[in-house]
Amino acid sequence: MKTLRDALVWVAGGALLVAMVVDTTAMLGRQLQWPLLGAIELVQAAVLFGSAGALLLATLEHSHARVHLLLDRLPQGWQVLLSRLHALFALLFHAGLLVGVGWITLDLWNGHEESELLRIPYRPLRIALVLVLVALLLDSARRIVRRARA
Repeated sequence: MKTLRDALVWVAGGALLVAMVVDTTAMLGRQLQWPLLGAIELVQAAVLFGSAGALLLATLEHSHARVHLLLDRLPQGWQVLLSRLHALFALLFHAGLLVGVGWITLDLWNGHEESELLRIPYRPLRIALVLVLVALLLDSARRIVRRARA
């Protein structure tokens, strides 16, 4: 698990650093009259991997944001109920995202879709997003099953 965590930190952090460097270089290039064409396309692709890695990392570490100020003051029964509702709504949310992204991916599968300037193909980016959403959905389902047994 530590190796996976470290890999996710490096991939997500590296992608965000790439996005920052590209965007900063593009801004400096605009000021110096040497524009960096396609910078927005590179930043969008890098942010996809950065945010996907961050979502996976937060899910694997069970460190999504929670309002402990409120949850810790509730009776134990309410805490258990809200924890189960959270797991159910996370599953529904991930399922909805997966259906939407999967639909668009399948609908445009045979299309030759790419970015305008750098010709970055969108299909691999969508496949990466589908795989991340499948992993999040499976983790949400595993949490529900585990909580149902407890």
